[in-house]
Amino acid sequence: MNDKTLGSIDKGLVPANYLSLANDARQERDKQIKVLLEKRKLPLEGWSEPMVEYFVQELALLDSNNFPSRCGVGEREARVVCDLVRRRHYNFAHGVGRSGNLTAAQPKAAGSTIMANLTNCLVLDLIRTIGVPNCKKAIVMPLATGMTVMLSLRAVHCKRPQSRYVLWSRVDQQSCFKSILAAGLEPIVIDSLIATDVDSNGPKFATNLATFQAKIEELGKEQICCILSTTSCFAPRNSDDIIALGDLCLRNGIPHIVNNAYGLQSSHLLHQINQAVRIGRVDVFVQSTDKNLLVPVGGAIVAGCFDGAVVDAIAALYPGRASESQSLDVLMTLLTLGYTGYRQLLEQRNALHKVLLDGMTEIAAKFGELVLPGRNTISIALSLRTFSQTSGCGLEMIGSMLQKRGVSGCRVVNAGQSKSIEGYLFEGWGAHSSLSNVPYLTASAALGVQRSEIDTFLTKLPEVLEKFRSKYLADD
Repeated sequence: MNDKTLGSIDKGLVPANYLSLANDARQERDKQIKVLLEKRKLPLEGWSEPMVEYFVQELALLDSNNFPSRCGVGEREARVVCDLVRRRHYNFAHGVGRSGNLTAAQPKAAGSTIMANLTNCLVLDLIRTIGVPNCKKAIVMPLATGMTVMLSLRAVHCKRPQSRYVLWSRVDQQSCFKSILAAGLEPIVIDSLIATDVDSNGPKFATNLATFQAKIEELGKEQICCILSTTSCFAPRNSDDIIALGDLCLRNGIPHIVNNAYGLQSSHLLHQINQAVRIGRVDVFVQSTDKNLLVPVGGAIVAGCFDGAVVDAIAALYPGRASESQSLDVLMTLLTLGYTGYRQLLEQRNALHKVLLDGMTEIAAKFGELVLPGRNTISIALSLRTFSQTSGCGLEMIGSMLQKRGVSGCRVVNAGQSKSIEGYLFEGWGAHSSLSNVPYLTASAALGVQRSEIDTFLTKLPEVLEKFRSKYLADD
């Protein structure tokens, strides 16, 4: 109701002073919305659930499928037969974008268009505020990280049609590698350097800058579509030296795409990106919405720094309309958290990472193992050297035993394994390098983790290791 409608309510229905109080509250809600739409900034404090729903429902009423006088005779009229589905999507059904561009406005869906564009503004504000002030543009993609990296590669290749190669710093996650193949480009896999002083402390990874430079000289810079680097990954691998790679890209006029899958939750990684932008070149960095914003899987944020136009080019490559679900999830989450709420999540994660690191260091000492070195601020790797000589049982059993006890997310890697992906052979798969031969397991203190989960894991891990050792290593 607006002021005109409320002003027409007869005193016989409600006393005027009561109505005045109610109208003041309505005006306060509308003022919050007005400020949000004008400033397009993440609110400092989070909104209440009723306030978020009120705003979302008001936006949905601006879409044609919710008009009282609706008369749809087109082939796509946002008809939803299941009421559960309709309510799940808060009456949004037109999607976002149009056939030619993901960020284009829809004539039938003013509310969906506002929702999607506002979400992009809030995401950009968040990225700038928490660590990358040089970010020029950011949009929510209705695709997960791997597919978004693929579209980013295609957009960059459109500007460099003569190129065919992607210089890729190896990280043993299939989605990143397969995104290169899906983009129709040829990956040049560059193994990480392993420090020459490898000793009982385990492998120490470093970006092989010399090989990157050598490949540029060998292949010719005009033949290279881009360098694809990685910040966030499973320990013991660290972030690539994206500052040095950014400088290399700037000096050679080569685009730079960064896979920042769950890096928004790390101030260290965001600082690296911002420094790479400041002194070098970062065209695009991509991050997952589910890992960084705690929403269901299916979306990613693509952000541009070197030239905001590349983000527009990525949006223009997306064929057809897209689901509004990812943008709606992100919008509702950000409004619920506000900047203060998100900052609290970051601080909690940082504190729990130290708890996890200290706990895993104690467990390592108890079993004659080590926490592998490196500056991975999210994931932690524990060596399993003394567990590798088993009798008829692989180290993967440790992961299964933890899973059976309700502990999910641990990654157990046995040394010496290989894997073939689309004809490309990776020696030492899981170790992030063909030169590493240390078996290990990982655990992460990722955004949203609770102290109770860390404590439970630190209790169950030694129990599992003890049982595994007594059962499978009894004769060694």
